[in-house]
Amino acid sequence: MKFLRHCIVIAGAALLASGSAVAQTTVADVKYEEAASVQGKPLLLNGAGIRYKAVFKVYTAGLYLEKKAPTPQDVLALKGPKRMRIVMLREIDSAELGKLFSRGMEDNMDRAAFSKLVPGVVRMSQIFSEHKKLLPGEEFMIDWIPGTGTVLTVKGQVQGEPFKEPEFFNALLGIWLGPQPADWKLKDALLGKAS
Repeated sequence: MKFLRHCIVIAGAALLASGSAVAQTTVADVKYEEAASVQGKPLLLNGAGIRYKAVFKVYTAGLYLEKKAPTPQDVLALKGPKRMRIVMLREIDSAELGKLFSRGMEDNMDRAAFSKLVPGVVRMSQIFSEHKKLLPGEEFMIDWIPGTGTVLTVKGQVQGEPFKEPEFFNALLGIWLGPQPADWKLKDALLGKAS
């Protein structure tokens, strides 16, 4: 009887372990949990992938939403909280990353809309410049919190006041989901279309 009980306990533990293994996605050895929480609201991993620059893996990114969204329009239409989590795969100059993000926002917006966001873009670039470098394994998160704004967290620390305009978060998402994304394969992966 003890042996049978012992076998049941081991089988139960194995089931729990396999259940938790299913509850995450691994991209380039970076684990993305299938569920996250922003301000106490549950979010689901919509998709995760790798940002390549030429042949080099630069970072992984995961997009969390209140429900699955297969198109950029569906993502933007969701009114609840959203999260973009980015984990570095190689060392990068933070000021350069800030400039690339600014360019990515500008490339995916009309000039008049972008000009309204310039103060936020400048502040975001300054935040990244203050960090000098992002090293492999270091991460940052961009959260959209309704009623609060866009909250930028770098290496586990919230960076200053939220960016209030809803357009700012959508412009940031445009870097990855816009008509001229930073990486087409990453765009597909974030929308849950990875092959």
